[in-house]
Amino acid sequence: MQKRSPKFGRHVSRLLGALVSLAVVNGSAEAKTACLRGINLAGAEFGDLGDAYGKGYVYPSKETIDYFAARGFNTVRLPFLWERLQPLLYKELDAAELERLRGTVRLIRASGMAVILDPHNYGRFRGQPIGSETVPQSAFADFWRRLAAAVAGIDGIAFGLMNEPYDIAAEDWLSAANSAIGAIRQTGSGNLVLVPGTAWTGAHSWLAGDYGTPNALVMLDISDPKDNYAYEVHQYLDADFSGKNTECSRAAEAVKAISDVGGWLRKHGQRGYLGEFATPAAPECLPALAEMVRTVEQGPDVWLGWSYWAGGDWWPEDEPLNIQPTKGGDRPQMQVLSRIFSEQSACDR
Repeated sequence: MQKRSPKFGRHVSRLLGALVSLAVVNGSAEAKTACLRGINLAGAEFGDLGDAYGKGYVYPSKETIDYFAARGFNTVRLPFLWERLQPLLYKELDAAELERLRGTVRLIRASGMAVILDPHNYGRFRGQPIGSETVPQSAFADFWRRLAAAVAGIDGIAFGLMNEPYDIAAEDWLSAANSAIGAIRQTGSGNLVLVPGTAWTGAHSWLAGDYGTPNALVMLDISDPKDNYAYEVHQYLDADFSGKNTECSRAAEAVKAISDVGGWLRKHGQRGYLGEFATPAAPECLPALAEMVRTVEQGPDVWLGWSYWAGGDWWPEDEPLNIQPTKGGDRPQMQVLSRIFSEQSACDR
């Protein structure tokens, strides 16, 4: 087994606790860990601002949380909206929304799963990009300072800085991310931070430069006083890598993109997390789903794990990517993932 750095052990042990053991081998720490195997439980980011809770948006139910825990998932990526949690920049978090969020986190933790908090805002607040005159980088840092302090008493939480920033220069996003990490650390928090890039943090574009200076060059300058971060990438397998199409015509390219990012991580001594990926239930797509997961799990020296998009109580049955169970039972994608859960992967050894 390839030895992992002490940094890897810190990343995962702070998040999953009991799933990690450390052994001292020849004077160095070696992490033995189960992969993070996650599900995005959507719903709290649904609807329009101003919609009432339970009518426009919803957090996942205990039934849904328990279903995914029972199927073998050990992590939930939990999307929500920044504006609902903090309606006014630089002001207090909304008490009712914060209690909904914390209550859901407690349910997830009680199920034995870890939680990744995910402000699902695409690098924006009320439609205006972080770093603009309307939404200064300091406002983003203020939000994370408040949220980190608000969940300080709950273990097993990682902070996903932001879902899929786009149309922001990588250099500007780096500055915003570093400001937010600094604000989190000023609270005393040592939680794992998952750092996306710009351009929707696509793995397929991580090393490319069609959006400006590539993430692969700029994001190496992340600064974390606790040295407890990993890069989060997303990767879909359809024609434009968006996940909006009901096919998987670019599956081979998508898997290669994950492999390429893995090589970049390895070269630079960094760690990554595949925060979103999915395929439709079409028979020709299911092998690609398994290959994507195995590509991540065969690289435990650089990948912390993955989270599938998505589950959640409010998905319609005809949503092609969702794996919320139907009255007939598990969906085909879930059946594929269940078979993988029964295997021993490289990161379980």
